[in-house]
Amino acid sequence: MTSSPADNRRPSAALLLELQYLPPIQYFVWLQQYAIVYIEQQEHYIKGSYRNRCHIAGANGMLRLSIPLQKGKNEQQPIRQTRIAYNQPWQAQHWESIRSAYGSAPFFLYYADALAPLYQQRFNFLFDWNLALLHTVLPLLDIHCTIHFTDAYYPIAPPAWHDLRNTISPKQQRAQLDAHFRPIPYPQVFEAKYPFLPNLSILDLLCCTGPEAPLLLQQSYAAIE
Repeated sequence: MTSSPADNRRPSAALLLELQYLPPIQYFVWLQQYAIVYIEQQEHYIKGSYRNRCHIAGANGMLRLSIPLQKGKNEQQPIRQTRIAYNQPWQAQHWESIRSAYGSAPFFLYYADALAPLYQQRFNFLFDWNLALLHTVLPLLDIHCTIHFTDAYYPIAPPAWHDLRNTISPKQQRAQLDAHFRPIPYPQVFEAKYPFLPNLSILDLLCCTGPEAPLLLQQSYAAIE
């Protein structure tokens, strides 16, 4: 009998990380491991991170989708006060890019109805937008964790918390080596044109593998004794 991804979770420990925009696969590999998750809400915005960008696989290779922010990208701005800019129709542009990238993927239509309405809503704050997306994606991956929010900023996390803040990053100089994460290749839309692109936005895994996504997340976690 095959165990479910939730069977081996760590009930007595908690995961601590920041909110990201449709985060990469690695982010959800870790979410799947914990029943209790703390989201950092006391931090300041950090530019050049996944907080307001995600990577998808387009017809011309990896494509970055970036959310514009008001008053530039101020690293001193509290994350709960970081506002989204709507000078340009970025939501329509992002959804069109997603539709163009994954419209021919096997499971795009299966998930589009859950995601498309969010791209028609205006969220004032980046944190609220990312949280709404996270709450939408988690059940699609059969991940059922209890989410809490930090009540203070802890430079050093409490002993029972696994601190992954700022370790999953698009910047190589910031990303930390993760010995537990081993990307499992799966069929991608443009695999005939490009080699496998690992650790893209969770959208790629969902649209390409559908109900197999939870198992692939589980297989992408390497237990280390």
